[in-house]
Amino acid sequence: MKTNLIVILLLLPLMDYAQQLTDNNYRIYSVKQQKEVPLSAIITDMENYDVLIYGEQHNDSVTHYLEKTIFEMMYAQYNSNLALSMEMFDRDVQPVMNEYLAGYIREKHFKKDARVWSNYSDYRAMVEFSKEKNLPVICANAASRYTNLAGRKGIAELMKLPKESKANFAPLPYDTATGDYHNKLWELSGHSITPVTQISDTLKVQTPPPMMMGNFNLVVAQSLWDATMAFSIAEFKKKNPEKKIFHINGRFHSDEGFAVVMQLKKYSPKTKPLIISSTSDDSFPNIDWSPFKKLGDYIIITDPKVPVTYEE
Repeated sequence: MKTNLIVILLLLPLMDYAQQLTDNNYRIYSVKQQKEVPLSAIITDMENYDVLIYGEQHNDSVTHYLEKTIFEMMYAQYNSNLALSMEMFDRDVQPVMNEYLAGYIREKHFKKDARVWSNYSDYRAMVEFSKEKNLPVICANAASRYTNLAGRKGIAELMKLPKESKANFAPLPYDTATGDYHNKLWELSGHSITPVTQISDTLKVQTPPPMMMGNFNLVVAQSLWDATMAFSIAEFKKKNPEKKIFHINGRFHSDEGFAVVMQLKKYSPKTKPLIISSTSDDSFPNIDWSPFKKLGDYIIITDPKVPVTYEE
């Protein structure tokens, strides 16, 4: 009991600050309009789209304030025709999520059996709002045991899994990253850009070696992660065509229209995504938007002076 009290006391300053967040703690830029816009502009724009993909910085306090605000604004607009989709939950815990939202199980059991992230408190408000309003929550991700297997032994090894296991990730074989996204992953792993081979005067092709980190193939593992989130969105949308979807993932999974966005085009070509890329930047509030414009349809820069929810 004493330990719990100490934890609560340590969190109080941050909780108080979170309640004080306002429009002054972020700036939003519309790439299409080439100007700063209010948050309501995104909600209005969603009339023309099916999925709002919010690419977040996982420990950004302002981002979590915005996600909750956007979700509530979307509910005010679309009511029951709305669903939440989250990278933070894996497909195999969907029954646990459904049981919790329906009120069958207690939160402590939900948190344990759904394997919630260590910073679940950043996302709890949206799950609780979904429970209160009877909105579905899509557990979109592939469990790490599968992405790890893919990275260690390849797609062929995934194919050996039993049918019930394969239901927990994107259908096999899934597309792996190519082009600029492959290069982005390559640089992330500490390598230089993938070499390009000149085939003829008009044709150039990339000839990448396997993207290995030790014995781990990052591109195969990362692509399963992306493909599974996209497939989860597409699968839900096919069954619920009338619903708007608010999907949250780390910004690396959606920046520049890569990863989840590219995979979604394969699984559901007619589904129209609207992309938010959100990050903190020291230039706030006097922002030069030009370096950020390629990242999404809307760019959100948050105040770096606001304390993060945890240190990376």
